[in-house]
Amino acid sequence: MAKKVVRKRTAAVRKPQKKTNFFSVKLLRYILVACLLALVIGVGFHYRNGFAYYLGFKSKKITKANSEEKRISDVRNFQVLEKHEGKSIGIDVSEYQGNINWSNLGVLEKKYPLDFVFIRATVGKDREDYQFKENWIGARANKMIRGAYHYYRPNENSLEQAELFITTVRLQKGDLPPVLDIERLPKNQSITNLKIGLKRWLKAVEAHYGVKPIIYTGERYYDDFLKDEFSDYLFWIANYNFYREEIGADWLFWQFTEKATLPGIKGNVDVNIYNGDLKQLKFITVD
Repeated sequence: MAKKVVRKRTAAVRKPQKKTNFFSVKLLRYILVACLLALVIGVGFHYRNGFAYYLGFKSKKITKANSEEKRISDVRNFQVLEKHEGKSIGIDVSEYQGNINWSNLGVLEKKYPLDFVFIRATVGKDREDYQFKENWIGARANKMIRGAYHYYRPNENSLEQAELFITTVRLQKGDLPPVLDIERLPKNQSITNLKIGLKRWLKAVEAHYGVKPIIYTGERYYDDFLKDEFSDYLFWIANYNFYREEIGADWLFWQFTEKATLPGIKGNVDVNIYNGDLKQLKFITVD
C-alpha cells in the first residue's frame, strides 16, 4: 500500500505595514499654521494705522452724529491717503453718481479737502453724459478745479468722437486739460489702427483748445500699449491693487480706488491723487 503524501501548507508571510509617521504630519501642520499666523500678523502690523482708525482706537472716533458720512470701507484707502499727505486729492464723476449735492462736498475722511473733479462729458461719437451739464456747473459753483473727459470707443471714428467732445465742452480759465479715457481694445481693427485713431483724437482736441490732453487708462493697458508710443503725453493711471500704496513717479494722476463714499454722493465714487500739491495742480490748468 502506497504511503499517503502529506503536503505541509506554507504559512503566508505578511509584510509588516509601515506605521504612519504622525510626528512628521503634525510638524507639517504646525509649520503651515505658523506661516499663516505670521502672514496675518505681518499684514496687521503693516496696516495698523488704518485698522486702528476704522476700529475707533484713535481719538477722533466716528460718532452717531456724523454716521451718515460713511467712511471709506477699504483700509488700504486710508493707508494710501496717509502716505500722500500734502498731495492734491480729487474725484471723478459721471451719470452713474446720479444727482450730486455739490454744496455738500468738500472733505474726504474729515481730513483731506477735495481740490479737483474730473467729469465725464461724452461717450463715443454720439452721446453726451446725461449729468454732464449739471456736474460741470455744480463743480464750478462749488469752487472745485474741474476737468472734462471723453470715453473713447475704439470701434468708432476718432475724429467724430473728437468733434462731439469739442462741441460739448467749453473750457474756461482755471479748468484742467481735456482727458481721453481709453480702456478697451478694438474688436474689428488692429492695435496699430487703434493708436492712429487715438493720435487723431488727441491732435484734433489739442488744436482746438490749445493745450495738450491727458490720457486716462489702466496701468496694464498703459504698460502694454501706450507707454512708449505716447510718451510725450501725461497720464492719469487707474490701479486699485491692494499692494500698491504710492503713486508712480511718472504718473500725473492716480485713481487708486473706486470704492469711496462722500456726503453729497449716493453710492461709490472714484478718488484720485495728483502727483503734486494744490499750487502745482493750478499750474497745469488752462490759462
